[in-house]
Amino acid sequence: MSRLIKLWAVILAGALVGVLVSRDSGYVLLSFGHYTVEMSLALLILLLGVAFTGLYFLIRTLVRARHLPRDVQSWRQRQGARKAQEAMTRGLLEMSEGNWRSAERRLVRYAEQSETPLLNYLAAARAAQLQGAHDRRDAYIRLAHEHMPSADVAVSLTQAELQLADHQLEQALATLRHLRSVAPKHTYVLRLLRRLYEQLGDWEHLRELIPELRRGKVVPSDELRQLEVKTHRKLLENAFLSQDARDLDRAWATVPKAVRADPELAGDYAGYLQERGRDEEAEKLLREALKLGWHPHLVELFGLLDCPEPGKALARMEKFLKDHPDDPILLLTLGRLSMRAQLWGKARAYLEASITRGGPVDAYRELAWLLEHMGEETEALQVYRQALTGDEDRHAIPLPAHIGKPQANRPVLEEPTEPPLPAEPVSGGHA
Repeated sequence: MSRLIKLWAVILAGALVGVLVSRDSGYVLLSFGHYTVEMSLALLILLLGVAFTGLYFLIRTLVRARHLPRDVQSWRQRQGARKAQEAMTRGLLEMSEGNWRSAERRLVRYAEQSETPLLNYLAAARAAQLQGAHDRRDAYIRLAHEHMPSADVAVSLTQAELQLADHQLEQALATLRHLRSVAPKHTYVLRLLRRLYEQLGDWEHLRELIPELRRGKVVPSDELRQLEVKTHRKLLENAFLSQDARDLDRAWATVPKAVRADPELAGDYAGYLQERGRDEEAEKLLREALKLGWHPHLVELFGLLDCPEPGKALARMEKFLKDHPDDPILLLTLGRLSMRAQLWGKARAYLEASITRGGPVDAYRELAWLLEHMGEETEALQVYRQALTGDEDRHAIPLPAHIGKPQANRPVLEEPTEPPLPAEPVSGGHA
């Protein structure tokens, strides 16, 4: 638009001069020493215009010639940036196509001319990682950090991701610890640390990390609860396997009260207490856990405890029959507690009721064991048989009442035998 306005201004000025000259061309006399020059005013104006235009272009040419090296360098930079952009685009496409070696060459070739060399080197590091070239990958990471030291978090995060993907767990741990010192509240750093601690089985550090995961809302609340339960279950297991018996109590003391109500965690701890001969503590723990919610696993575990007062324990558990009268696990537990209390008739009734309601194989075993010690061997054998085959022999092959003596087995299919070859004729002659 500005060029058009200037053009119209020049045209109007020329038209105005033309109108003035047509009315009166004027007269100009120039004297230089012994020389004089006479011309019309219009010719003088034309000569001045030509001289001004020539001088303008001369000065402009000299200025352009002076700035020519800089302009050439700027043009080369623009061309290099364009080529670098094209190379980066093509390199990323080749990475997505699986041509990692070619992609790496393209990304590195014009990285120095790129406007964002950091991205070129990070992408090249990924391409080298996919080829298993760890030395080249680490070299590109260093170059990326050198070109933009302020992007330490981005570069280190990429390095940690690549190390985790290649199962270089110790190196990834060092990188993530550095990142945590630089950006302690970075969400992705915390997420990668959680993933790394799980892979390493470093449950103690993961336990310390969980409060930060909760404050930063790094993972959903349901997933965080599962992670917390899993972490403390692993810590309890390690403490149980430890040589120091006090480690189990220390591990349980670190469990938050809100997590202790988890049935799997409470069941694990009660089982470890039972293994250590601390059945009374396990009984108390299971009673408190069952008050918070019904869980068949805890009920079954309760029946396996060697309670100091099995009669009282039986009375406590029988209160659950009001809400769970047909639960086979509860009936199995009541049968076991009755056996410990030497209430043989009640034990038999509970175990038979458990079996009737689809109880587990343990109910068959306990009932058969009880019947065997009561002298009812035939009934015990029948219960053992039911435990192996079920209530009905629906898949059993029907057999006659008496099979008799076994006969020699014969092949089901007899392969046809080839006819014997004819004997070769004996050649005649005399000896």
